Amino acid sequence: MTIRHVATIVGVAIFVMAASASAATVTFNTNASGTGFNNTSNLILSNSSGATATLTFSPETSLPAGVPSNVNYGSFTLVCATCSTQTGGTGSIFSSFTFNLLITDTTDTATGRFVGTSTGGSVWSDVSQISINWAPATLGPGTSNALTGNFGFTVFTSPNQTLIVAPNSGSPKGETTVQGTVNSSAVPEPATLGLIGGGLIGLGLLRRKRR
Repeated sequence: MTIRHVATIVGVAIFVMAASASAATVTFNTNASGTGFNNTSNLILSNSSGATATLTFSPETSLPAGVPSNVNYGSFTLVCATCSTQTGGTGSIFSSFTFNLLITDTTDTATGRFVGTSTGGSVWSDVSQISINWAPATLGPGTSNALTGNFGFTVFTSPNQTLIVAPNSGSPKGETTVQGTVNSSAVPEPATLGLIGGGLIGLGLLRRKRR
């Protein structure tokens, strides 16, 4: 009878611990107003000099992701139709820019922002010198780096750096995905840990008594 009671305590503790964890799947998007270049909602950046070129961001509209998982926040596409190879000499130049990437966690009803900064650079059909550095490193858990709401146990991480590929590189050509991760920081609550500890101690004492 005592064994059953102790087993029940441990079972309840494990159940409570599992129930306290965040959802197994988190749905998010990156198409909220505010996502865009240079503190605007503009998703297209034009070159500053040289051959005509554009850098366009395509957001994710609604993406369910398991926890933990690698995820794509969207993609940049670099286009320069009249650029030659670097040896050919016809290229394009982009000035420095910033890019606001808003993450909307629809599962937890929270939003946060990764900010990308770039010094710009030159591009040719076969070469791109553009890179984007991202900060902060994480959004969540809770209200950490949240603009609105609460991420709960969910944690989104940013890539340290995104290297923009050349216009004729990759498939589709010129496309670079912005990759990060989504995870959960769920841990047993102190009361749950105490319940598990008490159950295990009870099992240990019972075993000694039977001996």
